[in-house]
Amino acid sequence: MDAFFASIEQRDFPELKGKPVVVGGSSERGVIAAASYEARQYGIFSAMPSRTAVKRCPHLIFQKHRFDVYKEVSRQIMSVFYEYTDLVEPLSLDEAFLDVTSNKKGMASATMIAREIKQKIYEQTQLTASAGVSVNKFLAKVASDQRKPNGIFLIRPEEVMGFIEQLPIQKFFGVGKKTAEKMHALNIHCGKDLQKYDLAKLVHHFGKAGKYFYDVSHGEDHRPVIAHRERKSVGIENTFSKDLFDQQQIIREIELLKEGLMRRLAKSDKYGKTVTLKVKFDNFEQLTRSKTVDYEIKNEQQLSILVKDVLQEAHISRPVRLLGLTISNFTQDRKVDALQLKIEFEL
Repeated sequence: MDAFFASIEQRDFPELKGKPVVVGGSSERGVIAAASYEARQYGIFSAMPSRTAVKRCPHLIFQKHRFDVYKEVSRQIMSVFYEYTDLVEPLSLDEAFLDVTSNKKGMASATMIAREIKQKIYEQTQLTASAGVSVNKFLAKVASDQRKPNGIFLIRPEEVMGFIEQLPIQKFFGVGKKTAEKMHALNIHCGKDLQKYDLAKLVHHFGKAGKYFYDVSHGEDHRPVIAHRERKSVGIENTFSKDLFDQQQIIREIELLKEGLMRRLAKSDKYGKTVTLKVKFDNFEQLTRSKTVDYEIKNEQQLSILVKDVLQEAHISRPVRLLGLTISNFTQDRKVDALQLKIEFEL
């Protein structure tokens, strides 16, 4: 979807149309959750501190989030996807992979399916979506960002290598700001530059991610679309109105997070073996510390012992802006056998 949260606000409040709108808190410590395309013209993006956004656009309009509305619209969108295929893998409320190789309507063109889906979404929600169509997840994801908003971008099988060769490295799905900086330092600026590195060198520089970068730079991504993904973690976090400076403040907030996490675990009826502590400092630097045990964490006493351990390992020595706790490692990952079929990409 195009600027999903912000677009819903502009839809529901017509006076906001054509104006720079963001969803999030306007306070000194607020963070932008979503930005309209008008706001993005000022260099405003999600996860940006609100105070930075206001400096870039003093007449910026802040809207409080309405997650119940966003979730309802998401259900409408997902129901459209399921009209065409049961192989739907949601990435978030407003984005999903669809495998339409064998689709419910027997349509021979993937591009035609994408066009129909976009039209149905607009008719039902008055919101626009963008679609990427190609031979694998990586290429479809990258393609979906090429003609935003309200666009379709197709990468045909015979166009794959040419497209990857000219693709700027920062537009590779999975390459963030720090990775892009590291790649630029290695004189990797586009896909063609990345293709010059063999697998061993990429693994040396980027660890496990090096294998992924090697594969996608050569057009290979064999991950299947996995429908009905099992939940991998349950977590809770809190961004504080004022930084936490002393250990006692931190411990008190950790206690509250533990209580909230146990309630969420009980509600989800899931119990994992790994606890992770997330800490964001006043300078926005972030660290995580995890501990895995050979038993399921089912009560607060077990959780307290593990949280104490990871908190000691964190060695917090500066003011804290955010704390979070997550339980994961619920089930063993299952391998899925994929069968390669064929579909035309356009008609």
